[in-house]
Amino acid sequence: MTGSIPSSSRRNRRRTIAAAAVLAAAAVTAAFALTLDDANNRNETAREPAVATGPAVPAPADESLLALARRDTSDALAVGRADAPVVMIEYSDFQCPFCGQFARKTGPELLRSYVDKGILRIEWRNFPVFGEESEQAALAGWAAGQQKKFWKFHDVAYSKPRERNTGEFDAENLIAIAREAGISDIEQFQADMASDKARSAVQKDQEEGYSLGVTSTPAFLINGKPILGAQPTATFKEAVETAAKAAGR
Repeated sequence: MTGSIPSSSRRNRRRTIAAAAVLAAAAVTAAFALTLDDANNRNETAREPAVATGPAVPAPADESLLALARRDTSDALAVGRADAPVVMIEYSDFQCPFCGQFARKTGPELLRSYVDKGILRIEWRNFPVFGEESEQAALAGWAAGQQKKFWKFHDVAYSKPRERNTGEFDAENLIAIAREAGISDIEQFQADMASDKARSAVQKDQEEGYSLGVTSTPAFLINGKPILGAQPTATFKEAVETAAKAAGR
């Protein structure tokens, strides 16, 4: 006997298809970012990586994507009020130079202007795409969160441009970053990092991103509106303010 597809499954499928379509349309604007990324990789330690200065993603917000915001008050990888009118989901890799560019320049401005005022919540999603060191850094970030130090770890990891896959995020350096972030129980940090729970959490984030069509970092959803690449700070501020206004704030 063939049963009908549960309504929840149909909703999830529609959401995935809609999200993939929106992000696929947006991906064209971010393709150049990967080219710049590769071209500047060898010079990351000498200067700031080039900013992705292409046009902002023109796609409209998709209501079906709003449900991706977890709004979990216990989420150590989120900052801002759980009931904030605007949620920005960020899919990032600690080895991505454009993610670092965003973290050093745009992130602090969003924190001051919107997160601290209760308007914006930022939810991090681990999306390691550059190999083993990216994966280990993602696990380390999750482990830092278990001691309520994820954002300190985030800030230290992104505090300067780091050359990719050259040992910047090997075991020794991850411990050094954890210490600088104020993590006191390094033994527990290492145990959490190696745990199945950490791997499951990172995998969950990755699968969510891949189901939406995310293929490069950074990628953002601001109340359902996708923005790909390290766009100018003004692009993010405009998106947050537009979303806040639409939410009645």
